[in-house]
Amino acid sequence: MKTKIFFAAAAFVGMGVGITSCNNAGEGGADGSAKGASAKDAKIAYVEVDSIMSQYEFCKDMEKELEKKGMNSQQHLQSKGQALQAAAANFQQGLQSNKYTQEQAQSIQANLQKQNSDLEALQQRLAAEFQTTQDEFNKALHDSIQNFLAVYNKDKKYAYILSKQGDNILWADPANDITKEVIEGLNKAYKPGKKIAAKEEETETKK
Repeated sequence: MKTKIFFAAAAFVGMGVGITSCNNAGEGGADGSAKGASAKDAKIAYVEVDSIMSQYEFCKDMEKELEKKGMNSQQHLQSKGQALQAAAANFQQGLQSNKYTQEQAQSIQANLQKQNSDLEALQQRLAAEFQTTQDEFNKALHDSIQNFLAVYNKDKKYAYILSKQGDNILWADPANDITKEVIEGLNKAYKPGKKIAAKEEETETKK
């Protein structure tokens, strides 16, 4: 089972704040001024996704929890697998020494096959649980950033706040980079005691 956490970059998609058009200029206030701003006057900022992933304390904590969960699952599966291999080896030795009757051999073989099927089912279940937990963390990450930016942008009044990762933005003026402010704000607002706790690993095979 892969223990490396990869938060979905999609968690940052759709964070832009909508720009209001001034097409209806006559519907402004008493002085006839329009509401909103024209497109050419729109303020745009961007955030470096990689920096958030590496510096946001929430991401760091979640990576540790997912790595722990993944390692627990891996160790549990390894233990079960080693026990099954040992049982299969003992069975083969018993067959070679004519230790079993035909009925006994068939019964033991059927039991080993069942254990192998159970182990495969356990592996699939633990992998599904791990994926579910990671999906929950990604959603929590997305929500925390969305909520922070909604408050942050009340004063900044950016029309769009873009997520920059790799070459998805071909060029951006560094003056529009608000990554540091966002990370500082996110970490200030982050309360570790309230983070989503990873589900405890089940250590026994369901029978």
